[in-house]
Amino acid sequence: MSALAFAAERAVAIHAVLAASKVCQRVFTKLVNGETVTKKDKSPVTIADYSAQAVVNTFLNSSFPSDPIVGEEDSKDLRGDAGRLMREKVLELANSGLDTPLTEQSILETIDRGTYGGGAKGRMWALDPIDGTKGFLRGEQFAVCLALIIDGQVQVGVMGCPNLPVDAKNQDGEKGCLFITVKGQGAFQRNFSSTTEVPISMSDIQSLTDASFCESVESGHSNQSEAAKIAQLLGITKAPVRMDSQCKYCSISRGDAEVYLRLPVSATYEEKIWDHASGSLLVAEAGGIVSDVYGRPLDFSHGRTLATNSGVVAAHAKIHAKVIEAVQKVLFPEGKL
Repeated sequence: MSALAFAAERAVAIHAVLAASKVCQRVFTKLVNGETVTKKDKSPVTIADYSAQAVVNTFLNSSFPSDPIVGEEDSKDLRGDAGRLMREKVLELANSGLDTPLTEQSILETIDRGTYGGGAKGRMWALDPIDGTKGFLRGEQFAVCLALIIDGQVQVGVMGCPNLPVDAKNQDGEKGCLFITVKGQGAFQRNFSSTTEVPISMSDIQSLTDASFCESVESGHSNQSEAAKIAQLLGITKAPVRMDSQCKYCSISRGDAEVYLRLPVSATYEEKIWDHASGSLLVAEAGGIVSDVYGRPLDFSHGRTLATNSGVVAAHAKIHAKVIEAVQKVLFPEGKL
């Protein structure tokens, strides 16, 4: 594919995600670190969600006005007298990331551009304005995730990870990374503080015993006890790397860990497309394979969820089949897939 393919979409997505990520950082500094916020108060992450979605949708609407957006949020709770205080905070913070300020009415309309139902045909953007809400509130890992999907295939992905160290070996060093990918063009990382992009690739390990898992902090998001059994089957002895959000996709894409498991915790739960679109393309372009626990590719053509998939397994192409084999032995011990 030509390096010029999707150049405009790539550039707009980078600009939008970086601006939204910086707004989220302002929300954290102003509202989470503030003395007025208690540990039980989840409103800062809600404000950050709305503000980030408004910022990204504004940039998308300006450059690609006919493209629908599958976003996580809608403006229902911001409307009327009940939503006034939060609406005012969202407006202030969203406008801090925009050149042309939104009004109270236009911010509601802008957020609601993200209510598209998805589907198998045409162009659409998938947006998670804050992936990893608990990570955000802890001051740990969260991500702003944006992907362009065309006819059910992810073509462009950009993720902003404000708290992720630029170098995993230097946890106290500079933080704030963008991860950028276009189908057929490779995977890249750049710092928030620089426009220089560096190619990244997955760790090309020779043996699974050298591997480590990356998995969710929250046990409610993935079955950690089954993951431990899978690690044992594969001969993996390193402790899992646990973090919130699609930062896990970013981490394995640059070689911080080798396998990302999101094992089903419920037979009825359907993963949301915005939680996996950009990350799955990044891993694929970095040398990996992303599938569900049955080894099937993730299918983004069924609306707002991955309705035909169960769980997620991401690993380097060389070891993916072995990981899937171990996953199935643990999840389906009687061989009934």
